[in-house]
Amino acid sequence: MSNQDPLAQDFVQFAVECGVLRFGEFKTKAGRMSPYFFNAGLFDDGARLGRLAEFYAQRLLASGIAFDMVFGPAYKGIPLGAALVVELARRGRNVPFAYNRKEAKDHGEGGTLVGAPLRGRVLIVDDVMSAGTAARESIAIIEAAGATPHAVLIALDRQEKATENGADVPYSAVQYVQRQLGLHVCAIAKLADLMHYLGSRGDASAQAEHQRVLAYRERYGVDEG
Repeated sequence: MSNQDPLAQDFVQFAVECGVLRFGEFKTKAGRMSPYFFNAGLFDDGARLGRLAEFYAQRLLASGIAFDMVFGPAYKGIPLGAALVVELARRGRNVPFAYNRKEAKDHGEGGTLVGAPLRGRVLIVDDVMSAGTAARESIAIIEAAGATPHAVLIALDRQEKATENGADVPYSAVQYVQRQLGLHVCAIAKLADLMHYLGSRGDASAQAEHQRVLAYRERYGVDEG
């Protein structure tokens, strides 16, 4: 995917304008000090969530990934998956949707799964992939139901080294899910797209942010070869 991919550039601009993508100094789950932070929870009204769903649907349909239903892992994946299937239906592709609870119910329908039965090739929808932990949990749930975990759709690929037992490893969480777990991973945008966005702006603050992100990538980035 080119750094000048128009959909990715539009998405990065949208995320910045919504305050979902912010610049400064933020501590990641891995304990790194990152010069940017992406919080999909701030797509927090109907218009923003609807526009986000358009980006997800457009990237997914353009990818050619085959799938039979959508699964949203608790908690952030639930509204993301729901918004995606509504947008897919609007575009003429009506697919089943399911999600999980963190805690099993002991009344009503019970269990940890809600929505359509997990069947066929399942697409997992989430915001970002930090360590691949959520993907592994989703895979276990889907396989336990007798369905096939097939692909993961995320908003942003940070393209940085994952950590295992507190140490950096030479591959990202996305690469781990692709290579070790055998799932397709599709992202609306990548870190490279964010860097292109910053580099194409002429103001001094954007250039300073570009330099900080570049330094971070040189330290923690992965080889995409």
